[in-house]
Amino acid sequence: MGCDNWATRICCGFCMAVVLFVIGIIVFWIVISPSSVKFHVTDASLTEFNLTNNNLFYNFKVNITARNPNNNIIVYYRRITAIAWYKDNDFSRASLSPFDQGHKNTTFLGPVEFKGNATIKLGRQQLNEYSEETRLGIYNDLAVDFDFRIRAKFGSFYKSGRFKPPVVQCGRLSVPLVSSSNGNSSSSTFSFSTRRCSADSFFLDRDINKY
Repeated sequence: MGCDNWATRICCGFCMAVVLFVIGIIVFWIVISPSSVKFHVTDASLTEFNLTNNNLFYNFKVNITARNPNNNIIVYYRRITAIAWYKDNDFSRASLSPFDQGHKNTTFLGPVEFKGNATIKLGRQQLNEYSEETRLGIYNDLAVDFDFRIRAKFGSFYKSGRFKPPVVQCGRLSVPLVSSSNGNSSSSTFSFSTRRCSADSFFLDRDINKY
């Protein structure tokens, strides 16, 4: 169908503008080619981890690094919530101070401290695992999630609105119980190994999938 009257001309012009806009976004994204921010747990420790009658008393600390590998993206962290987990039970939350992260920058987040008590429910197998971990002095299946709300500046000409990237998941942590009196691990042979967190598609808004 040709553009032989004003209505079809407006329609054709609108469609062309949409196509050009989409092409522009694709080209822009290719040129920017953002890489996800890299998160690592560099250290983790427990000075208290006692479960009695479904009531967990804990003092759990983690050190985290965030690496922005991009040459042309600045990340503005506007809300940061850290969530601690043990065997699929979230037992504590902590808020971190907002900060800005420039190009090719590594920022240290921590120590992030979770301290207090919470009610959790473990299954029979999980309770058996907890008892064995207590005997060994090393607790497995600990995890920390990070829920962010950020803005990002792409190049020198586009700054996004605030959005929520996918939750960063730092899981399957094995953490020793440290004696508060001498600062030594109850398991003298254990050494915590740096763990990389899952942070895929960091610059995509996770709420888009809801619509």
